[in-house]
Amino acid sequence: MTTRIAKILSIAGSDPSGGAGIQGDLKTFSALGCYGMAAVTALTAQNTLGVQAVQPVAADFVAAQIDSVFSDIKVDAVKIGMIGAPDNVAAIAGQLERHVARNVVLDPVLAATGGKSLGGDELVAPIIAQLFPLARLVTPNLMEGALFADGRMAENPDEMRAVALKLHGLGARAVLVKGGHLPGGPACDLLYDGADFIEFSSPRVVTRNSHGTGCALASAIAARLGQGAELKEAVGDAKAFLSAALAAGATLDIGAGHGPPHHFFALWPTRSTRAGPR
Repeated sequence: MTTRIAKILSIAGSDPSGGAGIQGDLKTFSALGCYGMAAVTALTAQNTLGVQAVQPVAADFVAAQIDSVFSDIKVDAVKIGMIGAPDNVAAIAGQLERHVARNVVLDPVLAATGGKSLGGDELVAPIIAQLFPLARLVTPNLMEGALFADGRMAENPDEMRAVALKLHGLGARAVLVKGGHLPGGPACDLLYDGADFIEFSSPRVVTRNSHGTGCALASAIAARLGQGAELKEAVGDAKAFLSAALAAGATLDIGAGHGPPHHFFALWPTRSTRAGPR
């Protein structure tokens, strides 16, 4: 007798501080009851204060990692994060096509929150050409949406709609424009599924521990898609998960800068302390 569990692959960079990248993705997959796997596209030196250095992984080795997983394990969903280098785009696309990957969530990480490039402008065209057609959902933040749409950053929901339509016209089947960086008000994300717009709004959580929130949202969506949820349901569930993780993680004492959300809030509670090591 065997136990069925959704198996989700993260194709992304490594964050040694554990809040984002493959480390954050694996935590999210596990928190949502999935079996997580990872193919590393880049090594980073980073912590809660920012990214200090980036070392992309060679494209042939990225391809070999993906092939190894798919050749042995039935992958129910894929989350793509930081790609690291233009050559890696073709390597990833080739393997996903070869293995007929399902439920691909593309979270196009082009720069760190602090502004350091993680591949930047030279990744935009190959991602559009090679990965947009393979993705069930593309999840840009406002800055990434502006880069792909070749315009300025959206400043309100109407402009987010325009970005979603532009990216859909470039080949994305569905687009979730993340509006977390909009000033004030609730945290609003906008989904365009190719036919309708659906707005997901939640109270904004005031916290410095927001490192890896984009990774957590995209990987939670991939996890729920891999478990069989429909797209709208998966996005709503992921949004609820992230809001709860941010609220629970607001008191976590991890690092001197922006710590992570509390991925495992449902498994173990936080406890406030007066002082202690970071």
